[in-house]
Amino acid sequence: MAQAQIRKALSGYYYVEKDGDLIQCRARGIFRNRGESPLVGDFVEYSYDGESDGSIDKILERHNELVRPPIANVDQALLVFSAKEPDFNTVLLDRFLVVLESFHVQPIIILTKMDLLNDAERAHIQTYIDDYKEIGYDIIETYIDDPTLLEKIEPYLQEKTSVLAGQSGVGKSTLLNTLLPELDLKTGIISKSLGRGKHTTRHVELIEVCGGLLADTPGFSSFDFEMIEKEELTSCLPEFERVSENCKFRGCLHIKEPKCAVKQAVETGEIRSYRYEHYEQILQEIIDRKPRY
Repeated sequence: MAQAQIRKALSGYYYVEKDGDLIQCRARGIFRNRGESPLVGDFVEYSYDGESDGSIDKILERHNELVRPPIANVDQALLVFSAKEPDFNTVLLDRFLVVLESFHVQPIIILTKMDLLNDAERAHIQTYIDDYKEIGYDIIETYIDDPTLLEKIEPYLQEKTSVLAGQSGVGKSTLLNTLLPELDLKTGIISKSLGRGKHTTRHVELIEVCGGLLADTPGFSSFDFEMIEKEELTSCLPEFERVSENCKFRGCLHIKEPKCAVKQAVETGEIRSYRYEHYEQILQEIIDRKPRY
């Protein structure tokens, strides 16, 4: 039985890539009976006789799966944030980062519009850049008409499956223009897949770019923390997880517990206070949410 990856899903059909061609397939009824569904990004076993539609017969083990958008086996996310217009927003960034960490997706932070900063603003942003780099995140700095943008980003995309996310107005379109020179064709495909404008059909598609695969994913811009339990939140902030091993109590939530290593790290500056404040906000959202049934 042949194996391939699902590159597109549309109107009940799944399109698997084999030797540069897309083969239209249907999923076997057994998946529906199990309450399962193939996802774009899945590696699958399929059968195809060259005449009628192919058949998705088995879904191979997934590394991860996202809910919005529905996509599997994602390696990393390009998080596009602007330094100015709109201003850099650590609250939103940390919310993105927590969700990505919960799905074991590696974030790459792309800071756009760096050319709009004056010296004082640049110094202020640099403190955040240093903070996130110290945590362990890669950051790419760029600006409008940056001739080195492709050179900066291409190494991250090679042999990776990436999703693109971020606020509107931060430069995502410019990024796509650079990554997809055949923009008239490709952004049309992406726009339709996202249901933007007049298009109502939604589908997810992975597009080959820079030796890897890329999907544009607006779903990350509206999210809650429904898939994260309060005990798991610490593991979604790398610097919290590193020091939490020294907390007195196992399962410490770092709020009121005595001898909490995380709170001590906040006091010493090892963990930035704004990151702790964002942790508190997210934790409260998780505690306050309605139970899942």
